[in-house]
Amino acid sequence: MVWLLIGAMGIAISEEFSLTASQKGLLIGFPLLGGALLRIIVGPLGDRFGAKIVGLGILGMEGIGLLLGWLGGTTFESMLGIGLFLGFAGASFAIALPLASQAYPAAHQGLAMGVVAIGNSGVLLAAFMAPRLAEGVGWHQVFGIMLLPVMGTALLFFWLVQSAPVRNKTDPSKNDSIGIFLRKGVQDPVMYWLCFLYGVTFGGFVGLSSYLPIFLHDQFHVGMVKAGTLTALVALAGSVVRPLGGFLADRHGGIALLQGLYLIIAALCLISGNLDSFVLSYAMILLIMLCFGFGNGAIFQVVSSRFKSVMGTASGFVGAAGGLGGFLLPYGFGWLKELTGTFSSGFFTLGMVSGLAGISVMMFQRSTRLTKHKSIPEI
Repeated sequence: MVWLLIGAMGIAISEEFSLTASQKGLLIGFPLLGGALLRIIVGPLGDRFGAKIVGLGILGMEGIGLLLGWLGGTTFESMLGIGLFLGFAGASFAIALPLASQAYPAAHQGLAMGVVAIGNSGVLLAAFMAPRLAEGVGWHQVFGIMLLPVMGTALLFFWLVQSAPVRNKTDPSKNDSIGIFLRKGVQDPVMYWLCFLYGVTFGGFVGLSSYLPIFLHDQFHVGMVKAGTLTALVALAGSVVRPLGGFLADRHGGIALLQGLYLIIAALCLISGNLDSFVLSYAMILLIMLCFGFGNGAIFQVVSSRFKSVMGTASGFVGAAGGLGGFLLPYGFGWLKELTGTFSSGFFTLGMVSGLAGISVMMFQRSTRLTKHKSIPEI
């Protein structure tokens, strides 16, 4: 909810500051960029110091960002800075996913990762509630209201999450997850390929969720509250289908499921580039979000299978790519809208990138014969 709060209220904020199309994309994308950068840091810190300490630190930094948005945020530049602070919320997945991965056996990793990632439904709550609150009390006050659930979450997290065990200094190799990741994960080309795939699916999900209110308002003149409701519906679709993607990936292999998924996304993006019909555009976006959510669940089944021993660091690394994709989508859509005068160019570009991802999956599967396995061997 906190991560995409600016995107949910993007219409009100952009109207107050009279922003251009590219500035709107930058404003909405900055929290996603902050989350991408912080995931790289948070994942290794969680492996080293434990989820409890790092998780509470993340919640504290979120609170600072919300406080600044409530009491400050009077210029476009200050909102960019607040967006970076809210990026800490996006880094929380690098803590939540490893907690779940460690608690469940390998046979159920995809489903466990998918259930945890229903936290994506925060997009639904932010998109549905924030515009209504902003219309009633002003968008600044919404940041203050959001402090309440963050503080409640911090209390629950402190109570429920176990502290990390004392590290064995006589045998640091057992705890050197970062070293293992640097020696094997960073040198493994599969890691970068998974980053690319997740950058498309999760980046597409979170980026389109953030930018959709602006798109609906600017293209079809939809009001802020209605745009938030429509965004909430597609976010719900993309969130609830993620466990299904993980569940099926446990049984059939994540790579096998992804083979045709990206090509379907590419086709849907090309169709949705026809912006004459609101009904057609919205229906295509709904289907795209379903595919994004399904793909997110399948990809993390592969990540958890291959990088089980360094899941925190690996999820932070791959998650960062997803956050970076989320930043590039709204910024790219805004920049292309300003350059070409139409949103179609953004959808066409997303379709081409998705098509490249689909081709890469087909080539990878053929070259490594992954169709014979349900998962990639673990590091």
